[in-house]
Amino acid sequence: MDESRFLYVTERTKHEVRRYRIDAGDTKGQVIAGGKGQGNRLDQLDSPQHVFVDRNHAVYVSDKQNHRVMKWEEGAKEGIVVAGGQGKGNSLTQLDSPQGVVVDQLGTVYVVDCFNE
Repeated sequence: MDESRFLYVTERTKHEVRRYRIDAGDTKGQVIAGGKGQGNRLDQLDSPQHVFVDRNHAVYVSDKQNHRVMKWEEGAKEGIVVAGGQGKGNSLTQLDSPQGVVVDQLGTVYVVDCFNE
């Protein structure tokens, strides 16, 4: 939840992230990342797992089956790959089923890279 009382939820089977306005009784939410079906284009997600929202309302999503972390600026139609994105693996440009994601105040992205121990 951000300071404006929006709740962010990953919809794994719908391959999207939705934002809900808690204090307005919002039950439908708004798609803010993905929502264009399952896939690996910059406007798609494949089994999003976790979400982190920074102070500028940019949304970071661990895109598990695409083995990447995506950043979606507020109002963006597509995301930017900020980690991984070069297929499944253990090199410096690869992830293997990323899970949690957190971004610190300096903009450093921390990822739980599930199967790269």
